[in-house]
Amino acid sequence: MSVDPSFNGVIGRLYSDSREDFGAPASTLAAEAPNVVVVVLDDVGFADLGCYGSEIDTPAMDRLGREGAQYNNFHVTAMCSPTRACVLTGRNAHSVGLGVISEWAGGFPGYQGKISDRAATMAEIQREHGYCTLGVGKWHLTPMKDVSAAGPYGNWPLGRGFDRWYGFQGAFTDQWNPELYEDNHPIETPQRKDYHLSVDLVDRAIAYVDNQQVAAPDRPFFLYLAFGACHWPHHVPAELIDKYAGRFAAGWDVVRAQRHARQKEMGVIPADTSLPPSNPGVARWADLSEEDRRFCERSQALYAGFVEHTDREIGRFMAFLEARGICENTLVVLLSDNGASPEGGPLGTVALNARKHIYHGPETAEERREALPVLGGHTTYPHYAYGWAQASNTPLQWYKMNTYGGGVRAPLLMHWPKGITKCGLRQQFHHAIDLLPTVLDVLGLEAPARYRGVDQIPVQGTSMRYTFTEPDAMTRKRTQFFELNGDRAIWKDGWKAVTHHKAGTPFENDRWGLYHLDRDFSECNDLAAAEPEKLRDLVEMWWREAETLGALPLDDRWGARSNVARGGKFRQSFTYRPGLERIDRIKAPDMSGRRYRICAEVDVPDSGCEGVLLAFGTSLAGYVLYVLERRLVHEYVFSGRVKHVVRGAEPLRSGRHRLEYWFDQEGEGAPTGSLVVDGRVCDTVEIPRVWPNRAVQGGLTCGRDSGLEVSEAYRGAFPFTGEIRTVTVDIGEPLAGQAAPAGFVWPPPQTV
Repeated sequence: MSVDPSFNGVIGRLYSDSREDFGAPASTLAAEAPNVVVVVLDDVGFADLGCYGSEIDTPAMDRLGREGAQYNNFHVTAMCSPTRACVLTGRNAHSVGLGVISEWAGGFPGYQGKISDRAATMAEIQREHGYCTLGVGKWHLTPMKDVSAAGPYGNWPLGRGFDRWYGFQGAFTDQWNPELYEDNHPIETPQRKDYHLSVDLVDRAIAYVDNQQVAAPDRPFFLYLAFGACHWPHHVPAELIDKYAGRFAAGWDVVRAQRHARQKEMGVIPADTSLPPSNPGVARWADLSEEDRRFCERSQALYAGFVEHTDREIGRFMAFLEARGICENTLVVLLSDNGASPEGGPLGTVALNARKHIYHGPETAEERREALPVLGGHTTYPHYAYGWAQASNTPLQWYKMNTYGGGVRAPLLMHWPKGITKCGLRQQFHHAIDLLPTVLDVLGLEAPARYRGVDQIPVQGTSMRYTFTEPDAMTRKRTQFFELNGDRAIWKDGWKAVTHHKAGTPFENDRWGLYHLDRDFSECNDLAAAEPEKLRDLVEMWWREAETLGALPLDDRWGARSNVARGGKFRQSFTYRPGLERIDRIKAPDMSGRRYRICAEVDVPDSGCEGVLLAFGTSLAGYVLYVLERRLVHEYVFSGRVKHVVRGAEPLRSGRHRLEYWFDQEGEGAPTGSLVVDGRVCDTVEIPRVWPNRAVQGGLTCGRDSGLEVSEAYRGAFPFTGEIRTVTVDIGEPLAGQAAPAGFVWPPPQTV
């Protein structure tokens, strides 16, 4: 017989002549190997935690810093997917294929939208050495073309080293009605009173760890806990918003100045740190109208409540570790993935709705006024204004998506009672790529030179473990590279060269600034004119690093890259049946700017029927074809206030029916939506404005709704009670003024 070459026993003719071999032990680490927990916050600015100078109550996170190590010179990339790739691999984001978020992937090695097989993740490495690896929360490291029931699943969490995963794909999700996945399949949002995603994620993290500890208490665990908080939409129970009512009435200029003063008093920043002028576009609080101030104040109270709510959940998880007696030997790493977000615009929004306002203009004062009592609730999708994002990043310039400090300097807290012997502030320059080598150093491991038959990119980060016992040591890191959508920077030995690039302008016209960060925390004193040789050397070094690390070619095409399932073939025809899993919005039929037809072949029983035939999106933007009171209805939801509805005049009789909705346009006129029953037009509505698919939050379901209902006419999933044979969607030629991809046929072939 052929014997497994890994067998180290002896096989004789009899058991008495043989020696058993049970293989290697589950864990190859010492018995005292610590558990590892990495907590990632989303879009939380440098100054948003109490221990970094905020007025927001964050006692649980403050305690991590007070009883562990708090870093004030820690850096990340300027957006979420790249930072997460850095944390999990210990390599620069471009080197592993994630120089930009997964939705903006391209056809170059540095922009694949997934982690390269040449970079084993923290989970993969630890699992090889006996760790139970658990992922909870946001992933955002799967190419959008792979987020479907067909996979492939190699770049989902279970394909990158996690034993279990519960969370969501993509950049963000509704906190009240998230689109969730478990392991490799979508699941429905738990239907329970007062549901909130952050609570659910911590519930699941506790359950995963508790079960692991019962089943294998001798094995350590690695938990990756990535909150959706505090990325927009800002959702939190109303009582937490009310707690902060009046707290921000003085406005963002005053709050920013107060945080700056508090940071200096606490020693979080040097006493001589200047507060930069306001970023372009940030209005003086005093110049806002009283009504706008009310909305902006409530938006920040909402955000503050969101931050505190997240802190409470982190505190609940830490209390669980303590109750189980495992906190002492658990290394907890907590960071934010980038600086605070400016995506809410100059006043913030009621329903940011994936940037729909960018396509069709800002919300009106009336919309903001009507939303005040319910802001942060189920029917809103809010974000705060530029001014609050600037205050979140105090005392730094610019924001998320920029390589100035406001985009890339982030809070970092590490807590490990058994290993961090000197608590308090650390000032060493470090970066997200340094976390994996720190964890491996703590565990006494090295990253593999070859993993699963693939030669590995050398780890590019520097271990931070020395800071656990030497809080005042000089940094051991020498250089760090930054790039995001054309914004560029490089740090070397305390000096930073940086440029803010305006999309669509020539890269050669960008002006580089030079800052001595060791003496200029907030990048206020530009030394480019005084130190031209230093600047030239750093810029030349940036180009060399860009080539070495895979950051080229530079690409600033925001709109052209946004939310496209890159690499997937365009489909013109889709067929759905009830019972199918939820389809991610990026994989749903792309009707953006095109004619299309929805056709449902159904059987109506003698007793009649009702329910959803096809639903996409939410009540903030989407469409739904459904039957109510035996009449066919289609709703096109442009916004929470603007809905275009067509209804059948006659009740559906029993028997077979073809139920259709046509979206078309004649000449240069406004597009129209038509309801068609058995070939007869029943109702038509003009639809002057439409959104692109990427403006929608919520996937596609057949035979039911899910999450936040698309229509207010029904509640819950509203499943169809007749028989659906098929629902087909056919995509036709573009509307007037839109270019047609090759291969379009219109009208589409009739469904048989």
